[in-house]
Amino acid sequence: MGRVLNGQTLTSVRAPWANLAQYESLWLGLHVISVRPRGKALLTQFSNGDILYSHNQLYGRWLTRKTHKQPSSNRSLRLALSTQEGSVYLYSATDIQVLREGELAEHPYLSQLGPDVLDSELKVVEISRRLKDSHYRNRQLGTLLLDQNFLAGPGNYLRSEILFESRLHPRTKPSQLDAKQRTSLSRNILKICRRAYEHQGVTLEPELAKRLKKQGQKKRQYRHYVFSRRGQSCRLCETEVIRFDISSRAVFVCPECQSLPGDSP
Repeated sequence: MGRVLNGQTLTSVRAPWANLAQYESLWLGLHVISVRPRGKALLTQFSNGDILYSHNQLYGRWLTRKTHKQPSSNRSLRLALSTQEGSVYLYSATDIQVLREGELAEHPYLSQLGPDVLDSELKVVEISRRLKDSHYRNRQLGTLLLDQNFLAGPGNYLRSEILFESRLHPRTKPSQLDAKQRTSLSRNILKICRRAYEHQGVTLEPELAKRLKKQGQKKRQYRHYVFSRRGQSCRLCETEVIRFDISSRAVFVCPECQSLPGDSP
């Protein structure tokens, strides 16, 4: 989406959703200053100071096209923005607002978020420090990694992938980790989240993903290490991947690579 909008001039603005209709004329010809994720929300800032806040929740979806041909969809179109680089389309979202910079800090969702994993200023040492914080150190990692107050951005599939990459069981607590493990987990949080963002949701190491793709595997087959791979072989040790629920959400684990502290290897 950023490659179509960032630094570009809006050549077309369509807003079929009544709540945004007034912005069709107001935004036409403006420059897009930035498009940045903030937790599960997306903030699109325009040169007049307006910031489009959109949260997809369950049904919303942004689609990006390098052309100006609208994609076929049964979803309800909320907003379409075009530049010389292509077009973006927002479908079915209901949590859409137009804010100003001064309103972001008081927004009921944004104000509760922890540091964003896609923020280039966020460093490993800050995540490691938060893992030792009394608010978080005695919580299970499988729950903590979904808490947007701890870190904004990670979702359900990222939770499983981060923990696998870190060789940690979801029921492990930060207080059970030594300094080396905390650093490794912190580094993997940034690595996996940013890799998924850069590669359209693929968390597998890029060279391995390319190799599996060349072998004929579809994206759903080569996309992840463990997530949604219950019953399949671990990519490292060939143990069968298992699934269980934490916080009413499915988490996927290799029981060999991710044993609980104190368990026999």
